[in-house]
Amino acid sequence: MTVTESGKKYILSGIIAFIVVGLIVANVLAGKQDEEFMMSESLYNQAVQLQANGDLDSAELMISEVLKKHPQSEVANYVAGLITAQNGDLKKAAIYMQKVLVINPHKVEDPRFMIQLGEIFVGAEKYEEAKIVLLRCQESQWTLEDFPNYQEHISTLLAQIENL
Repeated sequence: MTVTESGKKYILSGIIAFIVVGLIVANVLAGKQDEEFMMSESLYNQAVQLQANGDLDSAELMISEVLKKHPQSEVANYVAGLITAQNGDLKKAAIYMQKVLVINPHKVEDPRFMIQLGEIFVGAEKYEEAKIVLLRCQESQWTLEDFPNYQEHISTLLAQIENL
């Protein structure tokens, strides 16, 4: 079977039309995704700003809106955990922080995250989990430049758990 010259033109024009339609559809869908991302980023930024200003209830509402659209966002869950902890609901904060670890298991190598997780576990009365996290911090001999008493704080938290 041979394809005539006009047949080749039809095939080529069909391929080109298919590619053009695909590019148009991709552009439209990407535009909608960009709008959704920008809205979520705006809500996230508002939540962080409200947290910084001490309006924790509003910050928690804003970050909840972000999590409705992006429940697997590591950063949004982390911020939600911190806001919720500051707002006093340490059990809920512990859930958010544990979800961060599910999303990104490498956070166990982040000294700041780990001490925050340990503190939240202690406050949420999850002492066994807290002990595991805090011992990891201690064994790793982490220090933070802006937290010179890091290891002393770990020891204090571990002693607090042991005295319960």
